[in-house]
Amino acid sequence: MHRTHIIYVQDGYFMDHKTKSSRAPLYEALLAYRDSKQRSFHVPGHKNGQAYRYLVEEAESEKPPVKDIVEEEHQHNGEIQNGAGGIVNQRVEQFRFSSIDEHGADMESGKRFGGEGNQSEIELVPVRSFLEMMEMDVTEITGTDDLHHPEGVIQEAQELAADCFGAEESFFLVGGSTAGNLSLLLTVCDEPSSIVLVQRNIHKSVIHGLMLAGARAVFLEPWVDPASGLAVMPSVETVQAAVQSYPEAKGVLVTLPNYYGMGADLTPIAKLCHDAGMPLLVDEAHGAHYGQHPELPVSALSCGADGVVQSTHKMLTAFTMGAMLHIQGPRLNRSLLRQRLAMVQSSSPSYPVMASLDLARRLLHVQGANTFTAGLAAVDAFKRGLAELPRFQLLQPAQPLQQEPPAGTAKPAGMSVSAAQQTREGLTAAAIPSVAGYTAQDPFKAVIYDGTGVLSGYGLQQQLEACGCVPEMSDERYVVLLFSLGSTVLDAQHLLQALHHISSTNGHEQIHSSTEPSQQLAKGSAHYISTWNNLQENTRFSEPISFTLQPIVETDTINVPIEESAGCRSAEMVVPYPPGIPLVYPGERLSPSMVARIILLRDEGAKFHGVSDASLQSLKVMKD
Repeated sequence: MHRTHIIYVQDGYFMDHKTKSSRAPLYEALLAYRDSKQRSFHVPGHKNGQAYRYLVEEAESEKPPVKDIVEEEHQHNGEIQNGAGGIVNQRVEQFRFSSIDEHGADMESGKRFGGEGNQSEIELVPVRSFLEMMEMDVTEITGTDDLHHPEGVIQEAQELAADCFGAEESFFLVGGSTAGNLSLLLTVCDEPSSIVLVQRNIHKSVIHGLMLAGARAVFLEPWVDPASGLAVMPSVETVQAAVQSYPEAKGVLVTLPNYYGMGADLTPIAKLCHDAGMPLLVDEAHGAHYGQHPELPVSALSCGADGVVQSTHKMLTAFTMGAMLHIQGPRLNRSLLRQRLAMVQSSSPSYPVMASLDLARRLLHVQGANTFTAGLAAVDAFKRGLAELPRFQLLQPAQPLQQEPPAGTAKPAGMSVSAAQQTREGLTAAAIPSVAGYTAQDPFKAVIYDGTGVLSGYGLQQQLEACGCVPEMSDERYVVLLFSLGSTVLDAQHLLQALHHISSTNGHEQIHSSTEPSQQLAKGSAHYISTWNNLQENTRFSEPISFTLQPIVETDTINVPIEESAGCRSAEMVVPYPPGIPLVYPGERLSPSMVARIILLRDEGAKFHGVSDASLQSLKVMKD
């Protein structure tokens, strides 16, 4: 990946861009602290792991040498074999990896088993690798900088992250994308009852941000892909209509990609927002890798977004809870944003989590697009093998948008946003009508379904797990298989063997049909009931819905049969679970179509959170 050649000066020495970007300043500072062996008279209380050291050393001195035993039992009954001769056992338990010593100590987990029968006492001793991590679990001391007022290694690490991801400024998050969503909303909603235009099917952290800000949300209805029946993002026309109706709105917030890796070009929406003087905020939690390889969709930043939240731990290599917030342009008050970040994040952030963000960035900076070579090879192997299993189909856009210019003219990572937009605007207009909301698919999100309709998504997930393959999630129809830069061809082969076994044992080895997979899928979409979709029919956007931390007074509410609730304002949040995307918010007026949808989901057996009557025979509404 081409980078602009820049010369830096550090400690009196010249350092070019390549040398600087290959550093991991925060991680290096933690290594230096560990190796210094200084005495700790500061927090944390484990004192660089010293509190556990004697336990670990005592346990290790009592144990004989480890006997690593790797048993792989292939029973004649229950083997799964595909045409290539690969074998995988039906039950995960048939693969046993053990490191139990003669005295009953599990060297891997640090457990010791003794006493009589199964009622033995278990002594837990941290493993040495856990102890070694504690040696790098520090706090804000000399040399380690301060996340909330960075001047040293954290500042340098964040500047390198901004360069890597194409931002003007980047912030490390130790509370996941949740912290980023909260801080963005608390920044743009700078006065009571601020109006924000928000995609309806958003993560609950956005709802919590609206509540904390005391904001009013105008919910934008997402565009629904007619072939898959899945909601993606609001159409350009919907955003345009809402912006014109609410010119006083503080900003627009959308989610891209959705959980299924589905998305579209954000450039027209960014232009609409900017023409109206509004910032575009993007929850890009599942797209931290976007824009880092020609085969991946472009990033929200390159499309012109002003504030972008990414879960670096989801699709890249950071520790869980590690995320980033990227900013560009003049439309966000960055001073206020720093204050909000300090409000919603711990004053004692995890240094191992921050160091993992530094290393995740360094991996991209050093290896560039090659970072994804192995993972994409695994995806390609899976797709080739899936083509030989006609029962299982892959969800793909009907009209894919070319995500990068042709080979030889690819946008360098350092290209300015305006230049990237100019390159893409003509491509977008020629490729798709602006109403389309699904033109880009993350290759690392392989969304499959049973083309015969025999297995639901839930049923297919259960059978995959019985074969030792754990999907990311499933719904009534689909299973989401999440690959990443850490995936291997062996992973893909194991998955294919499992699907081959499932197809064979269910008696549907072949499908004889002249109907295209997309046509097969579209036939059932009208009856598809997804808890991931959250939309109102025949409307582009809602009226402003007020959010507050103040609880609704019980005496101001009344219970009515759900069938009679149309036209009432809900006093409860109706949340099908999983996944936890609210259908109705407190204070929102219930439309007849939404009531019908709730009843349909209820009758299909969906579970609901946020309601006092879990059976949803009745609903609590506001008194007129």
